[in-house]
Amino acid sequence: MSSSVGGEARLFLTDDQLRKGIEAMFFAYRGFTADPDRILTNYAYGRAHHRAIHFIKQAPGTSVNNLLSILGVTKQSLNRVLRTLIEDGLVESRVGTKDKRERHLFLTDSGVTLEAELSDAQRNRMRAAYREAGPEAVAGFRQVLEAMMDPELRRHYKPNKEGTS
Repeated sequence: MSSSVGGEARLFLTDDQLRKGIEAMFFAYRGFTADPDRILTNYAYGRAHHRAIHFIKQAPGTSVNNLLSILGVTKQSLNRVLRTLIEDGLVESRVGTKDKRERHLFLTDSGVTLEAELSDAQRNRMRAAYREAGPEAVAGFRQVLEAMMDPELRRHYKPNKEGTS
């Protein structure tokens, strides 16, 4: 049920409807991470490794500080993850050209291969869900996700200009 107040549509949801939405998010997240989790066990990696690989792929050459900002983890935690990925030959750390104290991160060929395997698993799950839900639901879902983002984190999110997820 929605009503219009000052030209703005308002949606009124009961606590029970909100609880069901929260539960749906928990179970959807479990499904969304299940396939990559199975792949990551072959490497003895966890979700932190996956997130690091994902965002390094999205922004090759990103600095360690930028990755810290995106992931919202401690420097110690990220260093542990990066050390493993570098030692295993999936990530390369290069000294900054302008600031020698900076480290810039790139996926190696092996890292690109693992990232593709992880992303393919998630894309396949999302594609199937999007097909089942239909284009209007996809657009609405994306609007809800964007509205849930903390404003200071939105700067890291780069939506596709064509309006598809």
